[in-house]
Amino acid sequence: MYTCLVGRKQMNRNIVLIGMPGAGKSTVGVVLAKKLGYRFVDSDLVIQDTYGKLLHELIEEHGIEGFWKIENDVNASLDLKRSVIATGGSAVYGAEAMEHLRKIGTVIYLQLPFEEIAGRLGDLSARGVTLREGQTLSDLYAERVPLYEKYAHMIIDCRDKMLRQVVETIVEQLGKAGLR
Repeated sequence: MYTCLVGRKQMNRNIVLIGMPGAGKSTVGVVLAKKLGYRFVDSDLVIQDTYGKLLHELIEEHGIEGFWKIENDVNASLDLKRSVIATGGSAVYGAEAMEHLRKIGTVIYLQLPFEEIAGRLGDLSARGVTLREGQTLSDLYAERVPLYEKYAHMIIDCRDKMLRQVVETIVEQLGKAGLR
């Protein structure tokens, strides 16, 4: 009986994807959700829906740190079960939200080397990437990687992997951890 309850509880856990912009959180998330039979939620879209504005508009209106507060508040209020949640790259600046996400799900860091991230990204401002005045993408990468590593329950090396391989690796690791 106990095993059955544990199994049900684990099946209600969410999968939370974190990582740099361009790491593939939303793309991987959609395919992973389909494979697991989970719902897919993009927290950036939840923020936009909640505020009725695009991310870059919120950043322009509230500034970077104001946007991080909005992002923290929205992510900390997510009440989901059996969902794959793709977070924005800056979600790790919200300690309250990250602790909440760790409680309601398994946090997976989609890790890519800087060169691959830089090659995937186009116009950073159009993507809603929060860069401080004078900060480079390399600076941002160096600042965020320790935060991704801090909050992750699991790190998936996505270097030179196709989408299908990343999803299979996640499913395999979840299974090994008894979370699938």
